[in-house]
Amino acid sequence: MVGYDPEAKCVSVAEAAAAGSASGFVTRVLVSPLDVIKIRFQLQIEQLSSRSPGAKYHGILQAVQCIFQEEGLRAFWKGHVPAQLLSVGYGAVQFMAFESLTKMVHNVTSYNARDSFVHFVCGGLAACTATVAVQPVDTLRTRFAAQGEPKIYRNLHHAVVTMYQTEGPQTFYRGLTPTIIAIFPYAGLQFSSYNILQQFSEWVIPAEGEKGGNVKNLVCGSCAGIISKTLTYPFDLFKKRLQVGGFEHARAAFGQVRMYRGLLDCMRQILREEGPGGFFKGLSPSLLKAALSTGLIFFCYELFCSLLCTLKSTDGTTRKEG
Repeated sequence: MVGYDPEAKCVSVAEAAAAGSASGFVTRVLVSPLDVIKIRFQLQIEQLSSRSPGAKYHGILQAVQCIFQEEGLRAFWKGHVPAQLLSVGYGAVQFMAFESLTKMVHNVTSYNARDSFVHFVCGGLAACTATVAVQPVDTLRTRFAAQGEPKIYRNLHHAVVTMYQTEGPQTFYRGLTPTIIAIFPYAGLQFSSYNILQQFSEWVIPAEGEKGGNVKNLVCGSCAGIISKTLTYPFDLFKKRLQVGGFEHARAAFGQVRMYRGLLDCMRQILREEGPGGFFKGLSPSLLKAALSTGLIFFCYELFCSLLCTLKSTDGTTRKEG
């Protein structure tokens, strides 16, 4: 169901956008706590260890306890409104673009739209398109998730006005370069891995019906998320470090802060001060999030597409009978 299938002309581009939005919404609600923890880990200069002087966060369970005690349960959904705008918008644009691109490949070229290489290229291009469209919202989400107490931004409107007035419109696109560099292979690997795993599962395990298919979609999506996130993780960390540039005063309560002049400077400073392991800070919660979110994204997308197809089929049958 993911991507254009000439043998199953069921989901239109608009319906793919709607299914992508719905899957993004559901997934964001469930994975937000892991996202907040991941961002806190990524932005911490000190080593993620209890043996590191001044380190605020040491591990996932300790971070959960610390955030809950200091900021309350709602802290795990900090920045949830911009995060939901991000997920809904990103899901709509990404799946709409992916369906359109795979359809164009099928109609214009000699490549098979179901080929894994096609899914890699189209998935990467679709993600780049979606990233440019929602990058300002992603920057807002990161700022909200990163700020401690007392809060710098009272609400979304206050954040937009303050950032625009004090830092200019370009601040909403901080970290776009490493994001684009990372998102193409990341999303490409997501879609191609999912496609390969789906084909492999169909070869190993015969079709088992709808329930078995849903579980298979979830497992294949989770594995695809782990593979793609592990291979492209450092660029996600660079993006987060750059997105909080000019926001250092709000980070003082969490430990040391750094200022970066750009992507290369960010890479050099992290390597010099934190070592190669610094490129993978927050990988554990990120992998948990990637497995859960990617699995849910593909699971929900396939589910919503199936529901739309069923509704269209039922509506068509009703009209014929009428």
